[in-house]
Amino acid sequence: MKPILSRKGFDTSAGGIPSPILPDGRLVSLPIPDKHSPIRYADININGEKIDPLVSGLTGGRIPPHYGAHLDPDLTFGNLPRHTGWRPLFGQTGAAQGHLSKNRVEAGDIFLFFGLFRRTTFANGSYAWLKGSPPIHVIWGWLQIGKVLPVDSSKVLLLVWTAYHPHCHRGPDRNNVLYVSCDNLSIGQVVHDGRSGAGIFPDFSTDRQLTAPSAPHPSLWELPGWFFPKDGRKPITYHTDPERWRRTEGRVELRTAARGQEFILDCDEYPEVYTWLSCILKCP
Repeated sequence: MKPILSRKGFDTSAGGIPSPILPDGRLVSLPIPDKHSPIRYADININGEKIDPLVSGLTGGRIPPHYGAHLDPDLTFGNLPRHTGWRPLFGQTGAAQGHLSKNRVEAGDIFLFFGLFRRTTFANGSYAWLKGSPPIHVIWGWLQIGKVLPVDSSKVLLLVWTAYHPHCHRGPDRNNVLYVSCDNLSIGQVVHDGRSGAGIFPDFSTDRQLTAPSAPHPSLWELPGWFFPKDGRKPITYHTDPERWRRTEGRVELRTAARGQEFILDCDEYPEVYTWLSCILKCP
C-alpha cells in the first residue's frame, strides 16, 4: 500500500488564490479553471455550498460562473447531478501520471488530496479573506483506488457515467488515466465497512494541516517524526535532498518541493503510515 499526497485545487498559479475555509470551519476546495471542461462553476455544489459566488467574489470577478471548471478529483455524490452507477473519480495525465506509473501506483493505494487554503469572513452578503490569516496547506479529501482505467479504452467508453469528467474531454492521450474509488476503505489488512473509499473532510482540523505553525511559507510542513528518512529508507518522492529535512522535538520539518503534484510514500519502508492514516481518516 502506498499513500500519495496529491496537490489539488486553487493555488497562486492555478486559479490565483487559495481555496476558502468558511467562517463556520467548512473546507471548500475550489476546482481549477478548465476551458475544455463541460462543467461550469455555476453547476457545482461542494460541502453544501454553491461555489460560483465564492469563486467570482474571491477572485474579484476574474473567474465568472459560466467558466469551465476542472472538477477533479470528484469525490462526493452531491457535487453534481449524477448518472446511475456514478463512482468517485480522479484523473491524471502527463508527467504527473508518469510519476504515478513509475512508482507502480495501483489498486489499494490511497490518494490524500491537499491544497492551499485560507480563512474567510462573511459580511454584507459576500465572503472576504480574514485579515492576518496566512495561506496553509491542508489535507481535504481522499480516494482509495479500486480500478485504474486508461481513458482511451473501450472500458471507459462503455461507462456512461464517466462521460462528464474533464479527463474524458481531452484530445487523444495514451497517458490519460482515471482512478476509480473502491467501495470501502481498507488500511493494511483491515476493511472498514461503511467507511467510503473516497470523500472529503468537511471541516478544517489541525490534525490535517500540513503547514507548520507560524511557518513563513505554506510549503514548510511539520510532519510526524517517523517521516524522517533515516537508516537507508527512501524519502517521500521529490524530497531526496537531505537539506529539505530538519528534526524538531519528535516532529520533522520538510521544505516541500514546488515541482510535482504527487508525493508518494512506501508503507513497506514506513509501516507507521498505517496508524497515521487511521488517525487522519478517523478509522477505529
